[in-house]
Amino acid sequence: MGLWTEQVTPRLVAAGESEMVRALRARVCAGLRGEVVELGFGSGPNLDLYPPEVTRVIGVEPSDVAWELGAPRRARSPVPIVRGGLDGQALSLDDESADAVLSTLTLCTIPDLPQALAEVRRVLRPGGHLHFLEHGLAPDEGVRRWQRRLEPVQKRIFDGCHLTRPIDRLVDESGLVLESVDREYASTARVMRPFLFVYIGRARKV
Repeated sequence: MGLWTEQVTPRLVAAGESEMVRALRARVCAGLRGEVVELGFGSGPNLDLYPPEVTRVIGVEPSDVAWELGAPRRARSPVPIVRGGLDGQALSLDDESADAVLSTLTLCTIPDLPQALAEVRRVLRPGGHLHFLEHGLAPDEGVRRWQRRLEPVQKRIFDGCHLTRPIDRLVDESGLVLESVDREYASTARVMRPFLFVYIGRARKV
């Protein structure tokens, strides 16, 4: 990884939160319980949003900088938090060891997403859920054209972040049962639409 990826991108992501994004995070965190694996834990922006039914969080985070930026949040969290590996494509967790997996704005970046989703399915207990909030491929062709144009720049600035992944289809193809998904533009500003068409959903391991 280069200097930009190691030092700059984690700080850009940590500084880029807004009330709009926080509201979306709150929606996807609803219903989490038990032992939760969070992919792309980052600096911990979801920590204040976990329901009281969550008993422990295993944060999967490749960036040491992001993990350190989250130290103050982790210190005041009532939920025990441990770092559970660096790579969502190869989770260092036992089979059927998690009640839920949470991913917020992470599946866009993982290089081998089908492999990561296979890992999610492996570590979930039967009946466990993947909760996801992700941005991805928009339904409107005009927006898609801009997504394709902007994606090379987006990937360079934000460590491989894709704008054109059809998140719902990829989750559905993983072997998880897609129970619900909301698809919407998270911003009414047209200029932001290529970046903020979001998928908010749950998928269950049978």
